[in-house]
Order: sequence, then structure tokens, then C-alpha cells
Amino acid sequence: MDFSGVIETTGAVIDVLGVAAIVVGVLFAIGDAALRGLRGRSPVYDRFRRVLGRAILLGLELLVAADIIKTVAVTPTLESVAVLAIIVLIRTFLSWSLELEISGRWPWQKRAAGEPADGEA
Repeated sequence: MDFSGVIETTGAVIDVLGVAAIVVGVLFAIGDAALRGLRGRSPVYDRFRRVLGRAILLGLELLVAADIIKTVAVTPTLESVAVLAIIVLIRTFLSWSLELEISGRWPWQKRAAGEPADGEA
């Protein structure tokens, strides 16, 4: 297998990992919400949105990484780099929007004093 084949395979594996992260995250969020709902724990909806959003963010990051690997290493034409730039811009906008939904602040904003860190609460 030549270098471009290895890079293409690596990109495909990371693509699969990105999709798997989203699917597993969705299933985990649904299962977690169902268990919390049955046990009467709250807030079910807020936690569901936070867990689901984090899974989607992780999946998007992996998908962007795979696109970068495949585009830059395998087909570095001006057209493919332009398409990659558009994809990265769209996914970055989605990531920022999800981060705003999950945490209530933009990624570059600091946490307020006394606010729990991500993953706490």
C-alpha cells in the first residue's frame, strides 16, 4: 500500500469514528434520559441536550479532522482545498452554535465565577 492509500484509509477510519461517536452519543443520551426519567431525577431534558450536544461536537471534530487529512494529503488541488474550507467553516459554525446551546456562552468566553466546569453538575 502506498502513502496516499494509507492516508485515505486513515481518513476513512477517522470518518467512521466520527459517525460512531455521534451514534453512540445519541444512544447514550437517550438511554441516560430514559433512566433519569424512570428514576424521577431531573432535569432530564437539560442533561439530554448537553450530553447529545457533546457527542455531536466530538463527532464533528473527528469528521473535520478526517476531511483535512484526506483533502490535504491525498488531493491537494485548489478546488478540493476550497471545498474543504467551506466544509470546515460550516462545521465550525455548527460547533460554536452547539457550544453556545450547551454551555450558554461562546467558546472563547470564560466561565463565570462559581460556574461548574464542563462535565460537572
